[in-house]
Amino acid sequence: MIKEYIEQNKQRFLDELFELLRIPSISADSANAADMKNAAEFVKNKLISAGADKVEICQTAGHPIVYGEKIIDSNLPTVLVYGHYDVQPVVPLELWDTPPFEPNIRKTKVHPDGAIFARGSCDDKGQVYMHIKAFELMMNTNSLPCNIKFMIEGEEEVGSSNLGKFCIENKERLKADVVLISDTSMIANNTPSIDCGLRGLSYVEVEVTGPNRDLHSGVYGGAVANPINILAKMIAQMHDENNHIAIPGFYDDVLNLSDAERTELNKAPFDLDEYKKDLNVAEVWGENGFTVMERTGIRPTLDCNGIWGGYTGEGSKTVLPSKAFAKISMRLVPNQTTEKTTELFSNYFKSIAPASVKVEVRPHHGGEPVLTPIDSPAYLAAEKAIETTYGKKPIPTRGGGSIPIVALFEKELGLKSVLMGFGLDSDALHSPNEHYGIFNYLKGIETIPYFHKYFTEMSK
Repeated sequence: MIKEYIEQNKQRFLDELFELLRIPSISADSANAADMKNAAEFVKNKLISAGADKVEICQTAGHPIVYGEKIIDSNLPTVLVYGHYDVQPVVPLELWDTPPFEPNIRKTKVHPDGAIFARGSCDDKGQVYMHIKAFELMMNTNSLPCNIKFMIEGEEEVGSSNLGKFCIENKERLKADVVLISDTSMIANNTPSIDCGLRGLSYVEVEVTGPNRDLHSGVYGGAVANPINILAKMIAQMHDENNHIAIPGFYDDVLNLSDAERTELNKAPFDLDEYKKDLNVAEVWGENGFTVMERTGIRPTLDCNGIWGGYTGEGSKTVLPSKAFAKISMRLVPNQTTEKTTELFSNYFKSIAPASVKVEVRPHHGGEPVLTPIDSPAYLAAEKAIETTYGKKPIPTRGGGSIPIVALFEKELGLKSVLMGFGLDSDALHSPNEHYGIFNYLKGIETIPYFHKYFTEMSK
């Protein structure tokens, strides 16, 4: 019944997703405020047409949250589906092979059945839309086994700053038994997996100021500190010769895995040569003593995400800039906290600055690391659902990314989350040419109804 419905509606499912992908809902850019409202309206209308009740656009101090529900029996379990309709900025635009908001299907080595190239195709419009279509499928085939609620926000890519307040103010409305999220990835299409942990995040912007104005680099160069040079040296001091983070106390709270746990983690299929080939790098880089799987899943990191200052236009301008800036992110592992890590970074960064410059550290957003139990009815239901449609039992893995709201849901709503993602790490999330396999999109729609079925059965 499930496969037949998907086959009959396959083209419509794709066409509708393309409509959503054409909306440039970039939450970080105020110029796209109207697009954010349009995307929220689109999601609202599709939830209504799929069969949800009490669907509304909930205003926040930022971008709106779309809420909808279908309560069939108060005695049955309730699944709260979370996702987001906002997307990352598209710069650098010139690196896109096709326009980011004009969805295009192309075959790739990883996606021989075709992949949808567009910003948000995988993160997270394509994945959240699977849930709306799976819900439609269950409604139209009279097979919805439990209550379902949807909370789809527009600020995930900028830190979900208003979601916490919304959750606190709507605890009764958001009551559920589990949160179901598809905003993560699998190892491969022939090697399904489920993330059972996510790293946290501390994101800051630093500003280094030298002279009170831009100066002529010939007249003043060599006598006045250049903030760009200073900032580069300071960033270089963030790691030691073993690529360990050099901030004092940074590793004090890190939860270290046992040798047995590390061995189990590294059993997941991983081809280092293919990994390097895909990224076109001659060698990998990272903290000495750990594998790539460990570096991206169970170890904290510190990376410069952007750096600028001075003249960057066409041609030359011999200027010694007044200021230099950088954006820096730190991925955190269990037992680390955003607040403490941000303070450690700020204190260290300021301490290594020479007297010739002034330094300011501005925290942006963050989120706490999480671990989810792999013996809960919800996890086991996701495991069984994936095994049903993929023919293989999924491998539990640790995700390297961050979804700050997972910890928030546990804190404010008392709910654990299941991270049942269908994307792949190679889908260029946050990068030019982001894409999402048609196979993955349709397989997600096929698998999600089984999760609801098995979770209902296991919750009795």
